Amino acid sequence: MSVISSSRRNFLKYTAMAGAGLVIGLPLSSCAIAGSGKSGKGGSKGFQPDAFLQLTPDNQVHFYLPRSEMGQGTYTGLTDLIAEELDVEPQAIQVHHVGAHSDYENPEIGFQATGGSTSMRVSFYPLRQAGANVRAAILTAAARQLGLEAGTLSTGKGRVLAGGKAYPYGEFASLAATLPLPDDAPLKSPKNFTYLGKDRPRLDGIAKSTGTAEFGLDVDFPGLYRAVLRRCPVAGGTVKSVDDSTAKRMPGVKKVVILDNGVAVVAEGYWQAKQAAASLVIDWHIPEKLGSFSSDSGKQWFTGALDGDDFDNAFEQGDGIDGLESAAQVVSAEYWAPYLAHSTMEPMNCTVKIDSGHCHIWAGCQAPDVAVGLAARICDLSTDQVTLHSTFLGGGFGRRFSSDFVVEAVSIAKASGLAVQLVWSREDDTRHDFYRPASLVRFKVGLDNKGMIQSWTVKRAGPNIMPYTIDEVVDGKAPGFLPDGLVDWVSKRGYGIFDGLTVDHSSVEGLYEDYDARHKAVQHVTLDPGLPVGFWRSVGHSFSGFFKESMMDELAHGQKQDSLAYRLAHSKNNPRLRRALELVAEKSGWGRVSNSKRFQGIACHTSFKSTVAQVAEVSVANGQIHIHKITCVVDCGFAVNPDMVKAQMESGIIYGLTAALHGEITVKNGEVQQSNFHDYPMLRINETPEIEVHLVKSDADPTGVGEPGVPPVAAAVANAVFAATGTRLRSLPLRV
Repeated sequence: MSVISSSRRNFLKYTAMAGAGLVIGLPLSSCAIAGSGKSGKGGSKGFQPDAFLQLTPDNQVHFYLPRSEMGQGTYTGLTDLIAEELDVEPQAIQVHHVGAHSDYENPEIGFQATGGSTSMRVSFYPLRQAGANVRAAILTAAARQLGLEAGTLSTGKGRVLAGGKAYPYGEFASLAATLPLPDDAPLKSPKNFTYLGKDRPRLDGIAKSTGTAEFGLDVDFPGLYRAVLRRCPVAGGTVKSVDDSTAKRMPGVKKVVILDNGVAVVAEGYWQAKQAAASLVIDWHIPEKLGSFSSDSGKQWFTGALDGDDFDNAFEQGDGIDGLESAAQVVSAEYWAPYLAHSTMEPMNCTVKIDSGHCHIWAGCQAPDVAVGLAARICDLSTDQVTLHSTFLGGGFGRRFSSDFVVEAVSIAKASGLAVQLVWSREDDTRHDFYRPASLVRFKVGLDNKGMIQSWTVKRAGPNIMPYTIDEVVDGKAPGFLPDGLVDWVSKRGYGIFDGLTVDHSSVEGLYEDYDARHKAVQHVTLDPGLPVGFWRSVGHSFSGFFKESMMDELAHGQKQDSLAYRLAHSKNNPRLRRALELVAEKSGWGRVSNSKRFQGIACHTSFKSTVAQVAEVSVANGQIHIHKITCVVDCGFAVNPDMVKAQMESGIIYGLTAALHGEITVKNGEVQQSNFHDYPMLRINETPEIEVHLVKSDADPTGVGEPGVPPVAAAVANAVFAATGTRLRSLPLRV
């Protein structure tokens, strides 16, 4: 057993453990890559002091967005940071998706990636500083060019103001490009903010509303063919043999190619490729471990793991598990969360053209430079010979952090010699995802003679995400000169590292942090049948929030105490949690439901440095759960765009309710049984409750908002169902 205390951001350390040379610099922190010129678009002339901004003599301002836009609002939020300090109206800035380059690495993740609700948190100061530095340079250039004292100049909406006249910034761009760039120009005081902290419309709203925004599926050009891939129904399986004679005779079919994980058909159109792919007769090599796994019996496997003595210690405080020995009472309960698919609105897709020794990729992905590295390795090219053309993402939720869809498209393009757009059907997406890991936990909570928690212990069994992530990232980031066999060997080391040597923090995050307890212990058992798992919105918190907040409710009712009061009594050392609980109680009218058939449940959870408290108002009739209202309070520090924060909370609540009421991926003999929305449904409009969001006013630095809305909501609903029925629901999805 080993004792660790780590975070998901320790990914940096783990990847370094798995393969040397993977950790590079953190340019976003310094925000000063003068003359990098890697962005390409927007014109080659003018003033480009770093990798993020370009000012042209004809007064165009270009911002190269370092993060993916998948609906969470980086397109608007990060542009507003630049606009505020540069003193330019946000809508006057031309925003460009960037390709892959080390200048755009995420300082918290260690490579270029969008995830972990980090975009605003890591950009809040660096991008503002970039804008302030450029504004200062323009003022210096203007003073010289106009022959005036710098102190007599000011700026306003992209213009230098001097002597009653207004000069567009562009007039000074050429001179500014020849001057030293300041790196510490003063930032605005929040009291002087023009754009930040205000409700503002999305800058990409019109393009998305009018269909002019370019998503991956919109990419098209002469000579582009469509591809469909028949994958092995059991993940990890390979092709034993294939009869493609029928497919090759079908209209529009250009090529049939065999890959490691399936057989692809390339045709003139998507429907032709889909029909031809269905006609393939394929015999598969089925992986033994996953091929023998079924959900019906698998749950017992998880339970047996919790009963055993083979585990890793993930966290200890005080006397740890020994603290239970002095408890006046021990309360135990088990909670279950199944595998879940992401179901991005835009089906997975990727377009590839390999021509004259260069590979062009069009895709919306959350880890661009990993995708480029993987493509380079497949094509035996350098990364400089691979260009990623980023697009909007039609939903990510962590799914597009994995680059399997890029690997497949590049492999098909290489094997066929054709420019291809690989399109996943909804069935492909549902059955071949990187799923949220299934998890079973067992709490043992020791209470003193007053019913207060003195020992909080929990043991979790389930798969780990990090080995699957490392497997791919190492392949994508390893130097190209290393032999494929060595890289593959290194990439597989993660599976052993996180089973016996250390604990993947995403497996246990959120299980123990929020509430006061003298003794705490978290144990983990790695249990993985081999179904690929990955980051799912709010990651480990997505199930930990349900587990922990249901257990707190169970303890409160067991002590015949009010659920809110019991939580407040255990949050004396967590003022942020306490404040959120008190405000959500006030806004929801906690304990004062006017309709006698409705009942309330409360939950609160901290994730990605933000705290979210929610109260669900439900009724139960005819065996159905009806959710009438969710009142939500979020403390995310300073809200750069409060309206967008509210939108993210609403989105997270709906995503979380979908999982709470409907989400379940089951497996039979290694094959995922669900296929489309008829058996893996989304929350429908008639099921969606009224949602009311309140923000805790704060001057603290911004924290995450994309994911923290998800974790508490399943518990809030389950706790309300208990209030209504007296039945404690300990498994997801919630069924009465």
